[in-house]
Amino acid sequence: MTGLKTRIGLLAGAVLAATMGAAAAQPLTVVELFTSQGCSSCPPANANLIKVKDQPGVLALSFNVTYWDHLGWKDTFGRKEFTERQVTYEPPLGHDGPFTPQVVVNGRRDAVGAAPGEIQSLIAKSGHTKGPELSLGGGKVSIGAGNAPGGRADVWLVRYTRGVIEVPVARGENTGRTLPHANVVHALIKLGSWNGGATTLPLPAATGGLSTAVLVQAPRGGPILAAAAN
Repeated sequence: MTGLKTRIGLLAGAVLAATMGAAAAQPLTVVELFTSQGCSSCPPANANLIKVKDQPGVLALSFNVTYWDHLGWKDTFGRKEFTERQVTYEPPLGHDGPFTPQVVVNGRRDAVGAAPGEIQSLIAKSGHTKGPELSLGGGKVSIGAGNAPGGRADVWLVRYTRGVIEVPVARGENTGRTLPHANVVHALIKLGSWNGGATTLPLPAATGGLSTAVLVQAPRGGPILAAAAN
């Protein structure tokens, strides 16, 4: 009887582990908000991102850009590589140049994102990524076999602070306001490439309490094919 209970317990544990693994590997909808603390139009979009950040199946990320820093307030989270990422998106999305706020979903669709329900509507229209299986664990990124448009995709490592950060702004267009930010990105690093075959890449350990996401994306601001987060 004890042996039977043990086998039942092991089976239940295996089922639970498989269920958790399947949940962790579910396809995601990647929502990127390009924002700036020096932009008076950005707070409504920041607030809209906060509303969807905990929605199941959604990976919401705030990328703070730098091109409004000349207005008297240097964005505390702004990095030139985030600005470069947004600039790269603009030609495929049909724009002449970057603007804030801008929400890009799965690298395929975009909107200003400041109107009520605008980000949620974009998520509904875009659906989940439909690329290769992608998982994180054991110090590595594992990408399954699949179709790499054009024969290659970039693999990006994103480090971000999960949750909401409040930032008091002392100068510029938002003087005297305290601005909330959801899932603020602090680092964007290219880990390598994926050519359609099953691939494993080393995943550096996170530091400073940061969360990790990995994006598999067509080059030059193309569609996001797969995403995973821990």
